[in-house]
Amino acid sequence: MSKRPITVHGAAALVAAEGAVATGFGLFTGYETVIGAAVDPATAIAVTVLALGAGAGMFGCARGLLRGAAWSRSPSVLVQLFALPVAWSLWQSEQYWLAVPLGLLAVASLVLLLSPPTTAWLVHEEQAGDDDTGQAAAKRPGAGKAVRDGDASGAQTGGGEKGEAETAAGKRTAGGKKPRRGGKR
Repeated sequence: MSKRPITVHGAAALVAAEGAVATGFGLFTGYETVIGAAVDPATAIAVTVLALGAGAGMFGCARGLLRGAAWSRSPSVLVQLFALPVAWSLWQSEQYWLAVPLGLLAVASLVLLLSPPTTAWLVHEEQAGDDDTGQAAAKRPGAGKAVRDGDASGAQTGGGEKGEAETAAGKRTAGGKKPRRGGKR
């Protein structure tokens, strides 16, 4: 699945638009601070730095989405989840001209970010990266061992050399055997 789905393009565009708005707000606040119009310069500087950082982060997430980096979806979704209560607060303060676009942007972004084509494409790209290096199994020794051994609870994980296993109590034993409880038998 090498062709990027339209949902990824849309999500990246919306996240980049939010990044542009955050960057613009940061530049505006910085400008207001420099010309002396800020009521509290220390707070204005902090808001400027945070807004510029958030804008840069959102641009990075948009780029990551376009490149197929699965990590970029989590912070993008998190930004949308933060935007929804902000939109609701703006709605309650009767600032509809800000609340409606922000709310619609957040919902549209969430729909695109969590859509099945986006998920399939990002997961496929991540798995392809693991398969290309041939190191997928070596990176995670024993990954899924508990399920393969018939223990779906995951109580026994690990699986280093010579059959070592980690029990639920966190103790390592040779051969994957659980340590004895109590005295000698």
